[in-house]
Amino acid sequence: MPFKVVGVRFKKAGKIYYFKPDDIELAEGDSVIVETARGIEFGQVVLGPADINEEEIVQPLKKVIRKAGEDDFKQAEINKEKEKKAFEIAQEKIIDHDLPMKLIKVEQTFDGNKIIFYFTADGRIDFRDLVKDLAAVFRTRIELRQIGVRDEAKMIGGLGCCGRELCCCSWLADFASVSIRMAKDQNLSLNPTKISGICGRLMCCLKYENDCYEQAKEDFPEMGSRVITEDGEGKVVGRNIFKRTVSVELKESKIVKSYPINKVTLKNKE
Repeated sequence: MPFKVVGVRFKKAGKIYYFKPDDIELAEGDSVIVETARGIEFGQVVLGPADINEEEIVQPLKKVIRKAGEDDFKQAEINKEKEKKAFEIAQEKIIDHDLPMKLIKVEQTFDGNKIIFYFTADGRIDFRDLVKDLAAVFRTRIELRQIGVRDEAKMIGGLGCCGRELCCCSWLADFASVSIRMAKDQNLSLNPTKISGICGRLMCCLKYENDCYEQAKEDFPEMGSRVITEDGEGKVVGRNIFKRTVSVELKESKIVKSYPINKVTLKNKE
């Protein structure tokens, strides 16, 4: 059974969550006030009213409380200023407690019922005393959440080696699994400084073209396989997916020559 929903995003390049609009007329780009597991939040409609199958929805499906008005926009700006102040105070408290942690970002729910402090650290941190101090200052629910280096880059932002804004903070909602095998398959230098992003992990963009490489490789003989060429038998020592050629080391002369893939035959297929 399909449900009529709107997709709401709470931060740039964040995940999209579904809510029931009920009788509220909404369109893409509208700002809304909704109830979430964290509390009342201010978000933006990025997916206009649409019918979504039940299996695509995480239950319970909550409702849109209202379309954001002038007072809501003012409150959102006030909250941003409060977050900046909370960041400064928390930074001082961390220094006072001499905790080996790096504060990354502070978020306050729209209704002010909770403040979330995001931080990175090399290991587990005992921040119980810090939480007590922060709760005494802000007199609201306090949550400290440890994040990884990829999430840190997404929150802080920056420019990639391509010169453009980082994908993770401009449009990439979810991190995909990236492996060193992807760099090898794309014949890239395995120098960590060449294939790592500013977060220190493998660049997310290694994943983008990987499927194309995987599909193209199906037409090529495996590295090290024995093939028959117009110059005799040899071993595959290289592949160029763009030129659709293979480099073959000839058995007799040990010379390496390049051949179009349609000009070589696997030896076991003779």
